[in-house]
Amino acid sequence: MIWSKMKPQLESFLAPALVGRVGYLSTSYRYTPDKNGQCCIVVDNKKIFNMKDGTTGMKWYQSEQDIKNDPAIMLPVSDDEIEQIRQETGGKVPEERLAVIASDRKLLAYAKQTMAAQAALSKSDFYKTANVFLSQPIEDSLASTDILLNCLALMDRRVGKKRIIDMEKSVKMKHPIVQYFYELRRSAK
Repeated sequence: MIWSKMKPQLESFLAPALVGRVGYLSTSYRYTPDKNGQCCIVVDNKKIFNMKDGTTGMKWYQSEQDIKNDPAIMLPVSDDEIEQIRQETGGKVPEERLAVIASDRKLLAYAKQTMAAQAALSKSDFYKTANVFLSQPIEDSLASTDILLNCLALMDRRVGKKRIIDMEKSVKMKHPIVQYFYELRRSAK
């Protein structure tokens, strides 16, 4: 689908509280082949989610270690995960270390997912992801591991306030840009 048809469709799915505040921008440069243009989500006339651009206000991680060492990321560890490590180690690891090992494993998995998701953001990927968003059920977009699908779904009018509030715990385990759009939608009136 071409951009001139896709943009109005994306904007028609915006929640009523976000209409006028959120927009989609895509530019192309016909005569400069080394520049493929830009694609971004604009909130209150600021480029918030610019594909492959380090100048946005969002935190983009450079390595898995950055994610693991970020004090803002706190992933809850369940008793089942601790029990699994206890069984794997045969009970040879002290109790206080089991939670640390489980937390490190969870952070590593989160870091790998986040880095993979960040690597897949470009203008052409935006078009592909937007087409997927427009053609699939909203539940699939919300459950996806794709950052952009999550952002588009969180701003969708088909997602009600109650569902947004119920998603609070699951959103804490997602990329900071997804958390940003979650807070934007939650605070929108």
